Amino acid sequence: MLRDSPGRMMEEPKSEGELMNAEPVSVALHASDSITRAGVTVALRARPEIRLVEPETAEGCVALVVAERLDDNVLQLLRKLQCRPNPGIVLIAGDVADSELLDVVGSGVSAVLRRADATPDTLVRLIRAAHAGEGSLPADLLGRLLGRVSQLQRNVLRPNGLNLAGMSSRETEVLRMIADGLETKEIAEKLCYSQRTVKSILHDITNRFQLRNRAHAVAFALREGLI
Repeated sequence: MLRDSPGRMMEEPKSEGELMNAEPVSVALHASDSITRAGVTVALRARPEIRLVEPETAEGCVALVVAERLDDNVLQLLRKLQCRPNPGIVLIAGDVADSELLDVVGSGVSAVLRRADATPDTLVRLIRAAHAGEGSLPADLLGRLLGRVSQLQRNVLRPNGLNLAGMSSRETEVLRMIADGLETKEIAEKLCYSQRTVKSILHDITNRFQLRNRAHAVAFALREGLI
């Protein structure tokens, strides 16, 4: 054990041997062509940290998608995988255009790597990171993604009174007042709305974000940093 501050202990980094002795991560491989599938399969089967499973029967496995380019079929596959109970999606692609970045992230991809940079070691590292709930993007892609998000905020969301969570300023104001303990009638009076309007706003929020009740809506807004 290491000590990183007074009274606080930190685990030592695991050695390569400890990582190899850890429980292997189950991976479902989705490749755009048979040659790619064969090559990646050979590389990963040689690694004791990885256990390859058939995509058709995979559940609770990391999804590894390998493609030269992000065509409609690949994007459709990513969206399909997002609906499955898997711990993460790793995408290996020839390149990702700026216009595709938001689609990729919105499809639940947690790690991206260019095919030119892919080695067995980097594949295993990204797969283990995705399994642990971590994300990974090349530095230039991360910078471009942040640029796209900024552009979206500036040109689309802000002019329409929305934020990145898709919630309007009046919706966040209502949730802020609920968090302060105000009742529907008090909120309506303060905002010069009818009680029916306040209830309608809350109904829209809970339906759109699949929240259970007011308390859940407030917790969601707090977690997202909206209030």
